Amino acid sequence: MWATISLVIFIGIVIYFGVPKMITKMLDQRIAQIETDLAEAKRLREEAEALLVEYERKRVSAEGEAESIVTAAREEAKRLADDASVKLADLIARRTKAVEDKIAQAEAQALGEVRASAAELTVSAARIVLNQQMASKGDDLVAKAIEDVGAKLN
Repeated sequence: MWATISLVIFIGIVIYFGVPKMITKMLDQRIAQIETDLAEAKRLREEAEALLVEYERKRVSAEGEAESIVTAAREEAKRLADDASVKLADLIARRTKAVEDKIAQAEAQALGEVRASAAELTVSAARIVLNQQMASKGDDLVAKAIEDVGAKLN
């Protein structure tokens, strides 16, 4: 019995000092704080999802751009290789032509030298033959030449 009376008195004192109002007020503040935290969390989640979508779009865009850069680089490398091939072929053709021209020039020079040597040899041989014939038939030839000149002058 005394315990029941003490409990009733205690509850009366608690109600008199407004402890239930304070507890209610603290619970309301805590509920408001939780609602604010939930709203903030929801807003942050929406921002994060928006950022995720934006970064995914940027990633796809960057992948496309990277692919186009790689494609452009491959095309440029192929073009440069083709250019180098054409230039190399042109260089080889020019060098071959220059070498062929030098060979033709050397052949012409050698042929000229051979002809000159042959002419000198022919002249030398003719001189030797004439010297030998002049020694043996020179007087007859000179007499005949004088007669021919005399006949033509008259």
